[in-house]
Amino acid sequence: MTDFRGFVRAHTRLSPVPLVPEILLHQADEAIALWERTENESATRQPPPFWAFAWAGGQALARHVLDHPALVAGREVLDLAAGSGLVAIAAAKAGAAAVTAVDIDPLSLAAVAANAAANGVTVAAVERDILDTTPDAAVVLAGDVFYSRAMAERMMAYFQRAAAAGALVMVGDPGRAYLPPSGLRRVAAYAVPVVATLEDAEIKQTTVWQVTLDQAIGPGATPGVARDGGR
Repeated sequence: MTDFRGFVRAHTRLSPVPLVPEILLHQADEAIALWERTENESATRQPPPFWAFAWAGGQALARHVLDHPALVAGREVLDLAAGSGLVAIAAAKAGAAAVTAVDIDPLSLAAVAANAAANGVTVAAVERDILDTTPDAAVVLAGDVFYSRAMAERMMAYFQRAAAAGALVMVGDPGRAYLPPSGLRRVAAYAVPVVATLEDAEIKQTTVWQVTLDQAIGPGATPGVARDGGR
């Protein structure tokens, strides 16, 4: 596969995000068939098409950023494991000085480019694993990244380095199985409409967390326990 952006457009439809209808994304209707197409058109094994859906964590975080633009306005923002670029686009719309979306899947970066163009914003797309680097963005945002133990551990280490360097670090999560048991402060909660075939419900109760340098968990939260282990 060489025309990644063409593949994105051919196998998705541009439609509003349920919790963030002011943003349009190229979205797929069904994950397994799309994943099979990516495998069939590539010479190597492909990751699941996370880029083709508006996941609960990303929707909640995007909604929160748009409703609280002062979090990102005039600041450099990094959307980590960007997927579709939903959170990056929200940050750009909220007035961020510059937005970078990072992912290791070239189809994700193609989706970010197509989605940013559809929403009339500028997002720099970077295909790279940066989790072992030193963070330098003023704001680090991530949606739905605690879907495996190894990923959660690497993500949280990166987030804590970023927070220690003075960055605002915020994560949207609908109670995934590997949500860390400490180092998070609850900021907001949303009832997020999702694709029922991807989740265990049509609505996911989703929390926006701020990463902290202490070991306290925000009020009333019970992270680390979930009904599913998907993204």
